[in-house]
Amino acid sequence: MSSEQNKAQPEEVVVENEVEQQVDAIEAELEAAAEQAEPAAEEISVAELLERLATAEQTVAEQKDGVVRAKAEMENIRRRSAQEVEKARKFALEKFANELLPVIDNMEMALQHANREDEALASMIEGVELTLKTLIDAVKKFGIEVVAPQDQAFDPEKHQAMGMQEVEGVAPNTVVAVLQKGYELNGRLLRPAMVMISKAASVDTSA
Repeated sequence: MSSEQNKAQPEEVVVENEVEQQVDAIEAELEAAAEQAEPAAEEISVAELLERLATAEQTVAEQKDGVVRAKAEMENIRRRSAQEVEKARKFALEKFANELLPVIDNMEMALQHANREDEALASMIEGVELTLKTLIDAVKKFGIEVVAPQDQAFDPEKHQAMGMQEVEGVAPNTVVAVLQKGYELNGRLLRPAMVMISKAASVDTSA
């Protein structure tokens, strides 16, 4: 078989073909040795050929093991590369997203302080609201989600407590006010939500 044909075949097949060729050659020599007339010469030739056969089998076993190890390593490299590409794709917008957050904050703040009773501002307020909604919908398409935990249990992984206060009827460590919304990008926290949380009512010991 030519070297070009060998290259076109999988490595396992090439190794097996080489083994078969070596075994065939050694068996042919064994048969030739068996036909020799002198017993002493025959015994020496058979012993040498058996040794060569054992060596060839060991070499082939090592080559097969090397092929298996190489394939496993290539698979690991391919998997790690795919993970890195996926990670880069998910978080490539992180810096850009952080630049957008103050814009969203400012628009929300403007709406909170806008005088909605002034009819002259009605169209402007409506325009800002529409623009803000469009912006938030757009960033959601790229994996950016709002963290607004009003009335939820405090989560130190996603929330930043700015203060505590007693609130009647509310369990301790509950978010009672969101001072600034947080944001996530594909599950990674971009900015924690700044919140006020409830605390247990103080016990009156004066009695």
